[in-house]
Amino acid sequence: MVATIRYEDIVKVPKALLHDHLDGGLRPATIVELATEVGHELPTTDPDALGRWFVEAADSGSLERYLETFAHTVAVMQTAPALRRVARECAEDLAADGVVYAEVRFAPEQHLERDLTLDEVVEAVLAGFAEGSASAAGAGRPIRVGTLLTAMRHAARSQEIAELAVRHRDAGVVGFDIAGAEAGFPPTRHLDAFEYLQRENFHFTIHAGEAFGLPSIWQAIQWCGADRLGHGVRIVDDIATGPEPVLGRLAAYVRDKRIPLELCPSSNVQTGAVASIADHPIGLLRDLRFRVTVNTDNRLMSGTSMSREMALLVDAFGYGWKELQWFTVNAMKSAFIPFDERLKIIDEVIKPAYGKLLG
Repeated sequence: MVATIRYEDIVKVPKALLHDHLDGGLRPATIVELATEVGHELPTTDPDALGRWFVEAADSGSLERYLETFAHTVAVMQTAPALRRVARECAEDLAADGVVYAEVRFAPEQHLERDLTLDEVVEAVLAGFAEGSASAAGAGRPIRVGTLLTAMRHAARSQEIAELAVRHRDAGVVGFDIAGAEAGFPPTRHLDAFEYLQRENFHFTIHAGEAFGLPSIWQAIQWCGADRLGHGVRIVDDIATGPEPVLGRLAAYVRDKRIPLELCPSSNVQTGAVASIADHPIGLLRDLRFRVTVNTDNRLMSGTSMSREMALLVDAFGYGWKELQWFTVNAMKSAFIPFDERLKIIDEVIKPAYGKLLG
């Protein structure tokens, strides 16, 4: 009988994270302190109780209700010092969880209520990530953080945000994203931004196939040219299950092209995309060898971490170190940093660590 992998051991191994929202991962104690500074009213000022409130409020089974919880985090992220602090703590927290590479995304347009410019918002976040990474390295937990700039799909600033991302590409911004409620706001509304990014040889992912189905995925790939799919869990709707699963044309295309799926198990359960971790299509998609990656989405709202997400998969599917390494290498292969840098992390950090465990 194979020994069960312990959570404490998962924390120690290197992990790669592609889908994590900055405004979805604040420390509750930090929210309380920042809210006091700006006079924002919270449901409670007890950090432990506030942490529980976020998880419970996000547990509604509705993506729209889930997104409402962000009103409190975004409200306290409206000054350069606050943004810098949140980004620094994000890098430190991820590194403490054993994450060696992370792409963290945020929407600059949501942080302009106190007269910051878009460039000032980005500069504050990048400075925070640099400080947090340096602090983590000093503690013996090196981490590389890449930043994704997100445009809100219900707004009309995607071209402006795309240009902002390209403007800061040499300072730490590695990609672009669109996010927000999917229904009624198809990615094709932002075609100009995606075409501009392609002309600039810049990477982008698109939130698709989470709350909305196959048309969202099809548009993200075939109309917009997405490099990766943010979530993409509904690709399973194009797979006929039976004694032998049969892939539809879209699912086959996604698998054949090795288009990465940024799957977020706990978040998908919370928003009602799947019923439980055990029912999550990640098991089927892994068996079919899609380019599956494991992600946190919003660590605060889901009360989670990369180690917890992996531990849940170990419990639900009986995965061992071999599968956890596979997920990790998949993520690193799919990162938006240069190929040689990805390869270095895989060969010098990830594989040696897992190799010791695999024997």
